[in-house]
Amino acid sequence: MPAAAPTTREHGGDRPTADPARRPLRAHLRAGGPALLAVALFLCVRAFSLAALAVRAAATDKSPRVLLSERWDSLWYARVAEHGYDFTVNAPDGRSLSSMAFFPLLPWLERGTRTVTGLSLPAAGLLVGALSSALAAWAVFLVVRHSYGDRAGVVCVVLWAAVPVGIVQSMAYSEALFTALAACGLLCALRERWMTAGILASLAGLTRPVGLAVTAALFLAVWLHHRAGAGGSRDRIRAVLGCLVAPVGAVAYILWVGARRGRLLGYLDVQDEWGNGFDGGWAFARFLTGGSAALAVLALLGMLLLAYWPHHIGAKQHQPPPLIAYSALVTLLAVGASGYFGSKPRLLLPAFPLLIPLAVLLARRRPALTWSALTTLTVASAVYGAYWLTGSGPP
Repeated sequence: MPAAAPTTREHGGDRPTADPARRPLRAHLRAGGPALLAVALFLCVRAFSLAALAVRAAATDKSPRVLLSERWDSLWYARVAEHGYDFTVNAPDGRSLSSMAFFPLLPWLERGTRTVTGLSLPAAGLLVGALSSALAAWAVFLVVRHSYGDRAGVVCVVLWAAVPVGIVQSMAYSEALFTALAACGLLCALRERWMTAGILASLAGLTRPVGLAVTAALFLAVWLHHRAGAGGSRDRIRAVLGCLVAPVGAVAYILWVGARRGRLLGYLDVQDEWGNGFDGGWAFARFLTGGSAALAVLALLGMLLLAYWPHHIGAKQHQPPPLIAYSALVTLLAVGASGYFGSKPRLLLPAFPLLIPLAVLLARRRPALTWSALTTLTVASAVYGAYWLTGSGPP
């Protein structure tokens, strides 16, 4: 009797399918349909948000292009791309603000894009951001699908696109690039592709210091994998190498800044000059309560509870521990930083696993209810983003 043909199982289904290597092209396209749908819906949300921004900018006599690529941090990234790290600004209060506060991967990509395309640096930043956000949407879908199926993956991508500060995904900022690298790295960790996960974690660390959260998630994934006794000697070697590579990006840049500043942890001095530090959220709580210490304690406890809830629900939904560890660290570093308080929402943008519990809940509801909720959130996000960016906006 001939041996049965090798089969695989699609996620969430019970029907065996043909060996993926033998599928025709149309079958591959059909299999990738939900991912394409997720990215297409993401782009629709982004287009709607940009249209709302254009309307609001016209009403306030402002340029959408300037708002998206030539203000706040986007200016600093362009300065690094143009001048390297020999650029400082003397603030009115006497502080010396160094460009070394900004990690190098986004400026490198902006400079490379300008060289290849001939675009200006602000336009190159927008292009890098647009491509990164689309890649991030694709990776977020795959991460969520890994545990919860196609529908939850699509819903989570739309939720991520429609968060109140989602307009940042279309700016020349590093959030979209970081989320793309982080989500791809997490996906590789969940699929036990240790070396690729390590390289992506290292690149995430060259993008933002919170890239070390991806490294921590990889360490946890490797530990859980080998505690279960899975994998052979070659797998262990790849896992160790991936873990060694993962922190290299962030650590190398921090040490380079330290060498430039003449002190091992000179990067902390740079952050201190910008008014950034870590106090566990105490300064943020006092800001929210007008400086009252008693109310600040209550506010801090409330923030801890709010941060705990989605992780608790995620654990009950059997969310993979590396995702919980990653989002918990991103949340901790965003809320616990003592810097500019208006930046907190956008610093939470890469913590997409926080949205998974809601995505799973909506994915189990009737389609009419699900899409009505997502449409409402999209409209609210577009309006909020348009007013926010033409007002105080991100720092």
